[in-house]
Amino acid sequence: MITKYIILFIYFSILFLIGYFASKKIKSTKDYYVGGKQLNFWVVAFSARATGESAWLLLGLTGLGAMVGVSAFWVVLGEVIGVTVAWFFMAEKFKKLTDKYNSITIPDYLVSRFKSKTNTLRIVAATALSLFVVIYVSAQIDATGSAFESFLGWNYFTGAIVGFFIVLTYIFSGGFVAVAWSDLFQGLIMLLGLVGLPIVAYYSISPNVSITQELVKFDPSFLNIWGDGGFNTINLFTIIGFLGIGLGFMGSPQLFVRFMSIKSTAEIKKGRWVALVFTILTDSCAVLIGIFGRYLLTSVDADPEMILGNGAQNVLPLLVEKIMPLTLIGIYIAAVLSAIMSTIDSLLVVASSAISRDFYQQIFKPNKTEKELARISKIITFLLAILALLVAMIVAITTPERTIFWFVIFGWSGIAATFCPTIILSLFWDKFNEKGAIASMITGFLSVPLFKFGFASLETVGVYFEKLGELGPSFVLAIIVGVIVSKVSSKNKTISELNIDNTD
Repeated sequence: MITKYIILFIYFSILFLIGYFASKKIKSTKDYYVGGKQLNFWVVAFSARATGESAWLLLGLTGLGAMVGVSAFWVVLGEVIGVTVAWFFMAEKFKKLTDKYNSITIPDYLVSRFKSKTNTLRIVAATALSLFVVIYVSAQIDATGSAFESFLGWNYFTGAIVGFFIVLTYIFSGGFVAVAWSDLFQGLIMLLGLVGLPIVAYYSISPNVSITQELVKFDPSFLNIWGDGGFNTINLFTIIGFLGIGLGFMGSPQLFVRFMSIKSTAEIKKGRWVALVFTILTDSCAVLIGIFGRYLLTSVDADPEMILGNGAQNVLPLLVEKIMPLTLIGIYIAAVLSAIMSTIDSLLVVASSAISRDFYQQIFKPNKTEKELARISKIITFLLAILALLVAMIVAITTPERTIFWFVIFGWSGIAATFCPTIILSLFWDKFNEKGAIASMITGFLSVPLFKFGFASLETVGVYFEKLGELGPSFVLAIIVGVIVSKVSSKNKTISELNIDNTD
């Protein structure tokens, strides 16, 4: 146990040092929110991937692999597609436009892109971002408590609170610079930990054992890519839902703010390969960890959730304890905490920027000095974090059967459905206008809880919506509404201008 604490002490000391040195670089809000737009491709690629994966990867996706087997690879495919589209087709164009507009937040970009004359777009964007960030951060705090509980035997609530204050400390000191560099460090730990564990697990199995035959004994459908029962309507909806998770990489603010922070489009061309390889390796290994963990930790007749926790989300810590030497267990604790904290810090900086800059400065106090705004940003960061902590505690008490996988996905879906359709249309459709953007964001924002809690509870078709998930249908609906409203408002504007000309 002492070895675990020593390794964790070293890990947290490095984070605090990153925060300290990053604080020396903070001279303006541009530095605090986007690192002065001077970060290199290694930092941005690792930061984007570490932020995009979170506790969902190390605890959620590993658990899904343990529960459903190889059909979890549909999630991997969805993520790879999403990352590819974002880095290869969207990033350069987005970078050029945000540099042209001198944007340092996503609402900044949207307001400049549509030449907004009112604050409506800024208010809608900042409000939606702030609300879903609180939910998303609360899911990460929940995972922090579970990680400390699983690895160190701590009380869940103690672990959640300790992890929460550690993240706040280095965010307060260095802002986005601290977040980005700490994400590089944390991303490396995640990568090494995830790639190493399935390799060790594989070689810990006797060479005389046929792992595929043994896994089929556990569950006949475990190695069927289509899932339980083979190819059927329910499984088709499940697969579409798994693939749809990758949609969140195509414009989510916590990820796309990284493209603002990179030095140049040339750096994006280098970083795209780092991000893609990182995604393929980490996501594939996460599923393999779940599969090997199911074999090594459970038995044929056992209920996996009784041994591995809700949604098998404890499979990684239990597997680490079983097959890894004591000196490396501390590294894996750090890897899980890295996934969690790299997401919490990024989300809090993005949300605080939305409120302090897009609400407070741009709408109410445009004459505030940089120093005053930086101080206000830190206060807002703290308040948002406290609110997320309270939400996490309430959910933990009222919903003990929750799983980290789906708790995180709900917050992820809310942010993605609100912003991704709008970002996509703003980049690739010249006729997309402000009214269409507002309609698209509101539709995405409202559709996520509607599909999650409304349609999924319907008697006859509810099971299909439950398997499909909330992100895919919300995403499609937001795009459709954005296109329709843009076309109608443009047509009405043209008619109105014609009427004015005829009157003259």
